[in-house]
Amino acid sequence: MHVLPDDQFAQLVAEAMDELPEKVVAPMSNVAVTYEDEPSVEQREKLRLRGDQTLFGLYEGIPLTARGGAYSMVLPDKITLFKIPLTYASKDIIDLKDHIKHTLWHEIAHHFGLDHGRIHELDGRRK
Repeated sequence: MHVLPDDQFAQLVAEAMDELPEKVVAPMSNVAVTYEDEPSVEQREKLRLRGDQTLFGLYEGIPLTARGGAYSMVLPDKITLFKIPLTYASKDIIDLKDHIKHTLWHEIAHHFGLDHGRIHELDGRRK
């Protein structure tokens, strides 16, 4: 599949967010959802990604479970979707939207404090 223009990709992200269950989206607090073409060099290094590895999305911030009473005056957490890897992994626009929606769910789960083990466990129940 070819890489979509930014406005079309942003529209798919907005649609995917709207389709997530309210119980997932409503409790989110102080989170910005954005996208980039690909992970930055710094993000790749921080995650120790090999050259043949990539990311569909990344959560950066303080999970809700780690926020204490002193949590205030901080920049928003950030969920970044990576347009090029998501697009290349998709066979068509419907598949791309599904990948976006699933990646959003995965990164939002990190915002709620879930680790990869728990996310994959819940993911298995979804299928």
